[in-house]
Amino acid sequence: MNQIKLYKLIETIASRDFSSEKELLITVLDQIVENENIQITGGRIWKLIADKKSYSILYQTGYFEKLKTGFEIKIKDYPIFDRISLERTILGDETNEVLREKGIFKYSASGVGAKIKLNGKRYYEYILALNSDKIDEKLRLNLNIVATALTSQIKQHRYSESASHLRADIDKARELQKSILPQHELKFYDYEIYGVTKPAEIVGGDFFDYLEAGEESERLGVAIGDAASKGVGAAAEAMYISGALRMASSFEIKITPLMRRMNKLVNKIFEDDKFTSLFYGELSKHKSGLFLFANAGHNPPIFLKAKKKEIELLNTTGPLLGPAPNAQYYLDSINFAKGDVLLLFSDGITDTTDSKFNHYGDDRLINKLKDISHLTPKEIVLSILEDVIKYSKNGSYSDDKTLVVIKKIN
Repeated sequence: MNQIKLYKLIETIASRDFSSEKELLITVLDQIVENENIQITGGRIWKLIADKKSYSILYQTGYFEKLKTGFEIKIKDYPIFDRISLERTILGDETNEVLREKGIFKYSASGVGAKIKLNGKRYYEYILALNSDKIDEKLRLNLNIVATALTSQIKQHRYSESASHLRADIDKARELQKSILPQHELKFYDYEIYGVTKPAEIVGGDFFDYLEAGEESERLGVAIGDAASKGVGAAAEAMYISGALRMASSFEIKITPLMRRMNKLVNKIFEDDKFTSLFYGELSKHKSGLFLFANAGHNPPIFLKAKKKEIELLNTTGPLLGPAPNAQYYLDSINFAKGDVLLLFSDGITDTTDSKFNHYGDDRLINKLKDISHLTPKEIVLSILEDVIKYSKNGSYSDDKTLVVIKKIN
């Protein structure tokens, strides 16, 4: 399952009203196991018992022999807890004899919630352990996303009980965010570009930017990103990423090292329930129309070849920024010909729903782009945005919406 879609699924499940965090965690785990697209066969939730310096089994589900209610493992007897504290999500061979007797020979575990300080170290409030027929890197990345989404929802539930928003502060945030967004329209050699972002609230986590690169501005970087969640927190992360990208563009940094650095920055600077998707590509003045790009977990942009109306999706070349600090990113490319159009968008476009909870979806977006690809980038953006707004007129789902169109005109 796509990482963004997995995050959205967990966010949707966990955003309901729950009487306790335990109920929230159990509901999410049960629905993960029931979802055939995620391929999880069972799991356990462990809770930190600070005064005992141990973790106790809180809930378990799946087709394996269950542990006794209240079963505990001392932190000092299980070094894996220290590794989870440092790395958050780990995979490996089970060493605890009791767990092995229950048929658990491999583990995949991730920290959830806040960190509690014990003996000079910090341990997660909860640990989520999942069973799967295939424990591999894909499972580790998916578990990272599940844990990130759960941590975010737990914090939001806590904040909603005590936090109040100050209008003056939000107004300042809105003005600051507006000040760092680029002008909508830009011409770069043989290309015309137009972008717009529409936050779901006063400020949002979507962003896009145009970045001059190279000694004589012979290249142009185009970026679009989506910080997890909504509101002021997401806006702060978006502004940080945008600022870091602008700073990086003043140096001669190649795309893949740039993405690795951005990933480490997000992991280091922001709390571990935060992440960002980011698509970054570079145009050049070269007549070949070469466009180099890297995609860190963002919705695949849609590339329309004008001559045959063929569609190519610019799929991910690495995971989301933040959860996995040592992740690798790879470079890919396309070539523009005259009339070709590249549409970059955030999931607030395709995830928009109508009154019957039907998503706007990728297919509708692709068909719309085919119908209007002869228009200017500005006309394409505004036409799609108008169609999305009309579609969602009576819908209940609202998220930040961003669109950027690049078109080769010569």
